[in-house]
Amino acid sequence: MKRRNTLLLLGIFTLLLPNTYGQRNSSHKPIIIIDPGHGGLDSGAIGVNGLSEKELTLKLAEAILRYNKVLLDNRYDMYLTRYSDTLISLGHRTRLAKVLQPDLFISLHCNHADNPKASGLEIYLYNRPISQSHISMAKAMEVYLKTTLGYRSRGVKRANFQVLRDNREVCPALLLELGFLSHSDEAGHLERKENISALGLAILMGIKKMME
Repeated sequence: MKRRNTLLLLGIFTLLLPNTYGQRNSSHKPIIIIDPGHGGLDSGAIGVNGLSEKELTLKLAEAILRYNKVLLDNRYDMYLTRYSDTLISLGHRTRLAKVLQPDLFISLHCNHADNPKASGLEIYLYNRPISQSHISMAKAMEVYLKTTLGYRSRGVKRANFQVLRDNREVCPALLLELGFLSHSDEAGHLERKENISALGLAILMGIKKMME
């Protein structure tokens, strides 16, 4: 898979981000829920290199939180559906959204396929009629990740996943499938700490672009 130098990417973002300080409306700090998929007894997909989806999604969520704090000065009021290797039911994940009434809900996942050549990014929306603004946000995230990190995109798709269905009247909700752990190149890329950090930062900046 095509990849840019992630360390250089982090350096470039670090130089650019100070220009965004002070631009948000201080009267309303957007609330965002990040949902690290799986956890506990539910490991999710297991990569060809032994990498588990539940570990990767939590590391990505932690990176997003960290960069929101240190680079965006807590621009967003962020919550995770889990902060450790814990099994949280889908119902409890979406119940948190109903309580907090967030501006955005993003669920983090990785793919797996019987075909070892399957690769690329997928972004899912609920498969019933939804606001055009939600569709535009998903496409903005897809374009941002594709152009910034060189991801191959498999497109914005529709599904009846519970985290999307239960949030349909609460807030925009996206489910990100961030590569195939059954693909040796993508699994190898995602097990490296610096690449996880770069992807977490790219997701955060994709969020920023969607919220502008």
